[in-house]
Amino acid sequence: MWLNNELFRSVIASTPLISIDLVVQNSLGECLLGQRLNRPAKGDWFVPGGRILKNETLDKAFSRLTLDELGKTCQRYEARLLGVYEHFYADSVFAAADEGPDTHYVVLAYQIVLAKGDVLQPPRTQHNAYRWWSLDDMQTCEHVHSNTRAYLDALQ
Repeated sequence: MWLNNELFRSVIASTPLISIDLVVQNSLGECLLGQRLNRPAKGDWFVPGGRILKNETLDKAFSRLTLDELGKTCQRYEARLLGVYEHFYADSVFAAADEGPDTHYVVLAYQIVLAKGDVLQPPRTQHNAYRWWSLDDMQTCEHVHSNTRAYLDALQ
């Protein structure tokens, strides 16, 4: 169920959002990151992912999000749960910091390991660029969001 902007703004201001983050690794162990177009974390490099919708099962959400974010449907049973994380942002999709509601996410992070030769066609609706990152580069680059770097401990 999609919410109109006024109702969604109220939800963001009132309650945590529940989402799935997709920590996608290629056969070389590199992670796929996209440079975010929208708040929160606009301009930062971040793993793909998105919100779970009302009355959507985890399996359905995972399939929808992998198709929407990666251009390829993956099943949740093919992935590994890395853990549950909390993300807090001073801004939201609606406003810059100190002007609108802040955002709180409860995130289920899943690792997806692609087979050699698997190709993704991620759309550019949430990210304006995509890049494969080594784990070392992710750890040291200040433009990789700290919430994305938090997943590295679970990968090693």
